[in-house]
Amino acid sequence: MLARDWSGTTAIAQRILLELWRRKVSLICWVVFPASILIINGMILSEQSQLSIAEAFARSVAPCLIGTALFFSCLGGSIATIVSEREQRTLKRLLTSPLRGTSYFLGIFLAYGSIGMGQTILVYSIAAFANASFKGSLGLGLLITFLSMIAYVGAGFCIGAKLARRTEDVNALIAALGVPLLLLSGAFIPIEFFPKALKEIAQYNPIYHMIEALSAASIQGKDFAEIAPHFWFLVGFAGLMLAGGWLSYRQMLETERRL
Repeated sequence: MLARDWSGTTAIAQRILLELWRRKVSLICWVVFPASILIINGMILSEQSQLSIAEAFARSVAPCLIGTALFFSCLGGSIATIVSEREQRTLKRLLTSPLRGTSYFLGIFLAYGSIGMGQTILVYSIAAFANASFKGSLGLGLLITFLSMIAYVGAGFCIGAKLARRTEDVNALIAALGVPLLLLSGAFIPIEFFPKALKEIAQYNPIYHMIEALSAASIQGKDFAEIAPHFWFLVGFAGLMLAGGWLSYRQMLETERRL
């Protein structure tokens, strides 16, 4: 049973990645966008905060990776895939095939997790090319990145299954629900520049905790005790989105069966 589930999961992931490779536009954007944001943010931070290029790029890694790369690929990409599959009646065919629903669910996680890991390597490589140094734990940084991917893809299932009905809805939903969260997370404007009221609001923003946890763990070299509040907030949010995404997915399948 496990072997069959894993085979189905990898097959779904390969199909999604192959379709993205054939179209290429999304993959190119998911490479160019975080790379350009990292370079721009690094240069601005270096100039305005009187930091060296290496230190500015190091400080820009977490906001860029979490706030641009993973947000638009793992969240936006998963929403687009789910909506597209519904429009193309792929889910209808899934219900009549021997492929298990769990395999499809996990296959989307695997596909966008693979893209997210590629973006992680890209962002860190660009920063390393600028001589940025990373003092923290590699394992803890990867764990935080992985939890962020789970949270984004889970949220993608929730939004894609519940709110988005057509492909045109995807950009509107991301703009309405996601962009304000990004602005309040410190992804584009450093959190230290926020007025006190916005700093207090940011404490309830999951993206803020993702960025702070990754920055503290992999860039600043802080130990687990120092990042524990951000880390456990992220764990709770990722678990909530995973559970919510699974329930939304099951309800979507039930709806598809009745249509």
